[in-house]
Amino acid sequence: MSLSSYHYGKMADLQRVTRAQVAEHNTNSSVWMCIENQVYDLTTFLDQHPGGSEVLLKLAGHDATEQYEDIGHSTDARLMKDKYLVAEIVDEEKMTYSNDGEELFEKETIEAENKSDSTTMDPMVFVAILAVVFAIIYYFLLY
Repeated sequence: MSLSSYHYGKMADLQRVTRAQVAEHNTNSSVWMCIENQVYDLTTFLDQHPGGSEVLLKLAGHDATEQYEDIGHSTDARLMKDKYLVAEIVDEEKMTYSNDGEELFEKETIEAENKSDSTTMDPMVFVAILAVVFAIIYYFLLY
Protein backbone atom coordinates (compact mmCIF):
# COMPACT_ATOMS: atom_id res chain seq x y z
CA MET A 1 0.00 0.00 0.00
CA SER A 2 1.27 3.44 -0.78
CA LEU A 3 1.50 6.28 1.66
CA SER A 4 -0.73 8.41 -0.52
CA SER A 5 -3.68 6.13 0.19
CA TYR A 6 -3.56 7.00 3.90
CA HIS A 7 -5.08 10.05 5.49
CA TYR A 8 -3.11 11.83 8.16
CA GLY A 9 -4.69 12.98 11.37
CA LYS A 10 -8.38 12.66 12.19
CA MET A 11 -9.58 9.47 13.83
CA ALA A 12 -12.76 9.28 11.74
CA ASP A 13 -10.73 9.34 8.51
CA LEU A 14 -8.21 6.72 9.55
CA GLN A 15 -7.63 3.63 7.50
CA ARG A 16 -7.66 0.27 9.28
CA VAL A 17 -4.51 -1.80 8.78
CA THR A 18 -3.21 -5.12 10.00
CA ARG A 19 -0.06 -5.60 12.02
CA ALA A 20 1.43 -7.36 8.99
CA GLN A 21 0.90 -4.20 6.94
CA VAL A 22 2.64 -2.15 9.64
CA ALA A 23 5.54 -4.63 9.59
CA GLU A 24 6.12 -3.86 5.89
CA HIS A 25 7.13 -0.31 6.79
CA ASN A 26 10.45 -1.04 8.47
CA THR A 27 13.06 0.84 6.45
CA ASN A 28 14.41 4.39 6.60
CA SER A 29 12.26 5.26 3.56
CA SER A 30 9.09 4.16 5.36
CA VAL A 31 9.00 4.08 9.16
CA TRP A 32 5.70 3.03 10.67
CA MET A 33 5.10 1.93 14.22
CA CYS A 34 2.16 1.10 16.36
CA ILE A 35 1.55 2.77 19.72
CA GLU A 36 -1.58 1.66 21.59
CA ASN A 37 -3.26 0.34 18.41
CA GLN A 38 -2.62 3.60 16.54
CA VAL A 39 -0.23 3.57 13.57
CA TYR A 40 2.21 6.42 13.06
CA ASP A 41 4.29 7.22 9.97
CA LEU A 42 7.46 8.68 11.45
CA THR A 43 9.48 8.74 8.23
CA THR A 44 9.64 12.53 8.09
CA PHE A 45 10.40 12.70 11.83
CA LEU A 46 13.54 10.53 11.68
CA ASP A 47 16.01 13.44 11.56
CA GLN A 48 14.10 15.42 14.20
CA HIS A 49 13.76 12.72 16.87
CA PRO A 50 15.70 13.85 19.97
CA GLY A 51 16.83 10.28 20.67
CA GLY A 52 18.20 9.86 17.17
CA SER A 53 16.88 8.08 14.11
CA GLU A 54 18.36 4.74 15.22
CA VAL A 55 15.80 4.45 18.01
CA LEU A 56 12.92 4.81 15.56
CA LEU A 57 14.48 2.56 12.93
CA LYS A 58 14.97 -0.21 15.48
CA LEU A 59 11.23 -0.17 16.23
CA ALA A 60 10.03 0.43 12.68
CA GLY A 61 7.30 -2.00 11.69
CA HIS A 62 6.64 -3.05 15.29
CA ASP A 63 4.42 -2.25 18.24
CA ALA A 64 6.41 0.30 20.25
CA THR A 65 3.88 0.94 23.01
CA GLU A 66 6.03 -0.39 25.84
CA GLN A 67 9.15 1.46 24.71
CA TYR A 68 7.19 4.68 24.18
CA GLU A 69 5.69 4.54 27.67
CA ASP A 70 8.99 3.54 29.29
CA ILE A 71 10.69 6.69 28.02
CA GLY A 72 8.19 9.00 29.71
CA HIS A 73 7.59 11.43 26.85
CA SER A 74 6.55 14.99 27.66
CA THR A 75 3.05 16.29 27.05
CA ASP A 76 4.36 18.21 24.04
CA ALA A 77 5.85 15.03 22.57
CA ARG A 78 2.58 13.16 23.14
CA LEU A 79 0.65 15.90 21.35
CA MET A 80 3.21 16.07 18.55
CA LYS A 81 2.81 12.41 17.67
CA ASP A 82 -0.81 12.99 16.65
CA LYS A 83 0.27 14.75 13.45
CA TYR A 84 1.99 11.52 12.33
CA LEU A 85 -1.09 9.34 12.88
CA VAL A 86 -1.98 7.53 9.64
CA ALA A 87 -4.00 4.47 10.55
CA GLU A 88 -5.50 2.31 13.23
CA ILE A 89 -5.04 -1.42 13.79
CA VAL A 90 -8.01 -3.50 12.64
CA ASP A 91 -10.36 -4.48 15.45
CA GLU A 92 -9.49 -8.18 15.21
CA GLU A 93 -5.83 -7.44 15.98
CA LYS A 94 -6.18 -4.73 18.60
CA MET A 95 -4.31 -5.38 21.80
CA THR A 96 -5.25 -4.41 25.33
CA TYR A 97 -2.52 -2.48 27.07
CA SER A 98 -2.19 -2.69 30.82
CA ASN A 99 -0.34 0.56 31.37
CA ASP A 100 -1.25 3.91 29.96
CA GLY A 101 0.63 6.89 31.28
CA GLU A 102 -1.75 7.58 34.17
CA GLU A 103 -1.95 3.98 35.34
CA LEU A 104 1.83 3.74 35.18
CA PHE A 105 2.17 6.94 37.23
CA GLU A 106 -0.37 5.72 39.78
CA LYS A 107 1.36 2.35 40.06
CA GLU A 108 4.78 3.97 40.59
CA THR A 109 3.32 6.34 43.18
CA ILE A 110 1.68 3.50 45.09
CA GLU A 111 4.89 1.44 44.97
CA ALA A 112 6.88 4.42 46.25
CA GLU A 113 4.41 4.97 49.09
CA ASN A 114 4.50 1.27 50.01
CA LYS A 115 8.28 1.31 49.95
CA SER A 116 8.42 4.39 52.16
CA ASP A 117 5.92 2.80 54.56
CA SER A 118 8.02 -0.35 54.82
CA THR A 119 11.23 1.60 55.34
CA THR A 120 9.72 3.68 58.16
CA MET A 121 8.71 0.44 59.85
CA ASP A 122 12.21 -1.06 59.69
CA PRO A 123 13.78 1.27 62.31
CA MET A 124 10.90 0.56 64.68
CA VAL A 125 11.42 -3.19 64.35
CA PHE A 126 15.14 -2.68 64.92
CA VAL A 127 14.44 -0.63 68.07
CA ALA A 128 12.06 -3.30 69.37
CA ILE A 129 14.58 -6.09 68.81
CA LEU A 130 17.30 -3.99 70.41
CA ALA A 131 15.07 -3.37 73.45
CA VAL A 132 14.41 -7.12 73.84
CA VAL A 133 18.14 -7.89 73.58
CA PHE A 134 18.99 -5.29 76.23
CA ALA A 135 16.20 -6.59 78.48
CA ILE A 136 17.57 -10.13 78.22
CA ILE A 137 21.13 -8.96 78.92
CA TYR A 138 19.94 -6.85 81.85
CA TYR A 139 17.93 -9.77 83.26
CA PHE A 140 20.93 -12.14 83.13
CA LEU A 141 23.30 -9.58 84.64
CA LEU A 142 21.04 -8.98 87.63
CA TYR A 143 20.27 -12.63 88.36
